[in-house]
Amino acid sequence: MIEPYHRQAALVALTLVPFAGIAFLWFMGVLRSRLGEQEDQFYATVFLASGLLFVASLFVGAAVTSALIGAVVFGSIDSETYYFGRSMSDALFNIFGMKMAGVFIFSTCTIGFRTALFLRWVAYVGYATGLLLLLIIGNWRWITLVFPCWMLVVSAQILITDRRS
Repeated sequence: MIEPYHRQAALVALTLVPFAGIAFLWFMGVLRSRLGEQEDQFYATVFLASGLLFVASLFVGAAVTSALIGAVVFGSIDSETYYFGRSMSDALFNIFGMKMAGVFIFSTCTIGFRTALFLRWVAYVGYATGLLLLLIIGNWRWITLVFPCWMLVVSAQILITDRRS
């Protein structure tokens, strides 16, 4: 059984998920605005679709997890329903969401590489990161931290490039 303070911390974290989704959409907007007319339609479509599917997986997974916690609090859930919901949220977060993050990284790095938006090493690190996210099965939970770390590297590179120019 989950202790009350763990449950409360999880609910606070789940409340912050929409803000993370908004920040990610903002990140996508910044990348698209930097590309301007150089944007390739094929990769831009994959970029947008994978980014939106990632956010959708994130939001639905958070909603399912939040509903499960609420059902546990009120004691209105049986074990089969609980395990179904837990498996569903786990699949949304760790399998589908991370696979879409990998596709997003690949498309973003390809766009960045072709338009010189990124430095070469940033694109190569991105390809390696995307490959990790696509190939690693969802049983290794720490792999999910690779995506925000890659976004941090890309964001820092964009900020440094903007500051220099």
